[in-house]
Amino acid sequence: MTSTDRAGDPRAEDEPGAAPQARTAGAPGPAVPGAAGSLAAAYTGADAADTEADAADAGAEAADSGADVADGATGPTGPRPRARRPLRTSGIVLVAITVAAAAGVAATGALGGESDGSASTAPTAPPNTTKVERTTLTATETVDGSLGYGDLSTLQAPAAPGTTGTDSGTDSGSGQSAPGGGPAPDDASQGAGIITWLPDDGTTIRRGETVYSVDDRAVPLLYGSTPFYRTLAPGTGGDDVEILEKNLSELGYTGFTVDQEYTTGTAGAVRDWQEDLGRAETGTVAPGDAVVAEGARRVAEVRTVPGAAPSGALLTWSDTERVVTVDLDVQYEDLVEKGTGAGIVLPDGTTAEGEVTAVGTPATPEEEAAASGGSGPAEDEEPTLPVEFTVRDQKKLGSYQAASVDVTLKAGTRENVLVVPVSALVARPGGGYAVEAAGPDGTEYLPVELGMFAAGKVEISGDGIEDGLSVGVPK
Repeated sequence: MTSTDRAGDPRAEDEPGAAPQARTAGAPGPAVPGAAGSLAAAYTGADAADTEADAADAGAEAADSGADVADGATGPTGPRPRARRPLRTSGIVLVAITVAAAAGVAATGALGGESDGSASTAPTAPPNTTKVERTTLTATETVDGSLGYGDLSTLQAPAAPGTTGTDSGTDSGSGQSAPGGGPAPDDASQGAGIITWLPDDGTTIRRGETVYSVDDRAVPLLYGSTPFYRTLAPGTGGDDVEILEKNLSELGYTGFTVDQEYTTGTAGAVRDWQEDLGRAETGTVAPGDAVVAEGARRVAEVRTVPGAAPSGALLTWSDTERVVTVDLDVQYEDLVEKGTGAGIVLPDGTTAEGEVTAVGTPATPEEEAAASGGSGPAEDEEPTLPVEFTVRDQKKLGSYQAASVDVTLKAGTRENVLVVPVSALVARPGGGYAVEAAGPDGTEYLPVELGMFAAGKVEISGDGIEDGLSVGVPK
């Protein structure tokens, strides 16, 4: 994910009545709330330098229209742009640009009135009006994400019989095994036989289905957390026995109790299972007779070919559900926790609802570079936090298998507040802001305090500000 620094805690910027920051004397545009302004700058997705240039251009246009800017006017001071592409903050509007545009309606010097904060009257009605409305504002952060099938794991061929495990005992032990498969073999220990069948890339394999075949004998997938590391036979017991029995039961085999004891009933069910697989009906299960994984798997890449010996890496695979991953700047980590909702914006503009399902440990740029084999991080890069989002309704993702997406996170909410378009704000000669209230007898400028900026609107409060009040906005 890429981002720009923002002044202070992003949540603090949502506080109503945040103190304005001052621009140097003579600069175009009015004072800008510092915190909200920096949030707004993030929203535009542009560098702070571009922002100030835009504000200056807008101010120049206002000056051309005959509006004088007071010598003591203040304006925005955005954060210094970083080398990385800016974090986009959706719905938070750049105050500097908007207020400069508002200068076209009423420049600082054109307000008249008093600098002590009292309301002032305007001689004519504004060219266009809108209503103050009561609503809920939600500020959001938009970050870069990647849609895919999550992390890949490698399925290793099982070790040759007799090189690992025991024939009895109750300790199931997991050993040093490859994800979703049996123990990784030593160079001198390779499985026997010849590979006779392999799945295609992109194939989804579920419980009981064949992962690969050796000597025309199917090796099926079973669900569980412990790979088979020893021969299971009547008299053995442990977690691996329970995994076997759970799978046999789910596949429809009966005549045994699902527990941690391998009984003669279990052996009978195993023989039935082996018959259906076209294998010798031994009633016992050896390492390599089945692949054990947490659930259904999707083949990413087959790493061997039929006719080869079953040794080393056979294939890479992943979960079957598409997920979105984000490398989140750690300064925004309080925006995410397990269960947090998010909007996933796809390349075609449609949005799917996502949910945080995993939050990792922050990684430093040096660690990320080492993991990726890069030459090293940029000097101004900060640690990032790996975050995974799951989309419950996978149909919403359409046919996308891998894509760059936008992830929209909720940054703050203000309920039941009075708001106006940001363009309704007018700079006051003594500092601060007003709105041009329109009534039957003319208009007056009412001083306002500013709160949250979001979705092109701003929270306002002050004497005379009420739901339904007409206020001036630019044409």
